[in-house]
Amino acid sequence: MSSRTQVLHLYRRALKLSLDWAVHRSVWRGQALYIRSLFEANKSVTQPRQQKEIIQQTEELLTKWKHPDPYRPPTAPGGSKYERNLPAPNIDPPPHMSL
Repeated sequence: MSSRTQVLHLYRRALKLSLDWAVHRSVWRGQALYIRSLFEANKSVTQPRQQKEIIQQTEELLTKWKHPDPYRPPTAPGGSKYERNLPAPNIDPPPHMSL
């Protein structure tokens, strides 16, 4: 995987992780801007070793700050409403019995 792709994945994970900690969008927006500034600060790094080290440090930081009970949308798998009101299965009626 290229370093650009790794950084994009890390950025996305960082934003999702911050949303787990701050569910209100008004609070989260400030955190998202701060995360963006951190990624922008390292944008000019071109040395592969330095890039790899920064990516590794970011991975460790995201692992450290992982939320113990992450937010899940209610209708998503693992959510409180997942498969709550499933539609009734479409089953053929039983054959008529003759007497």
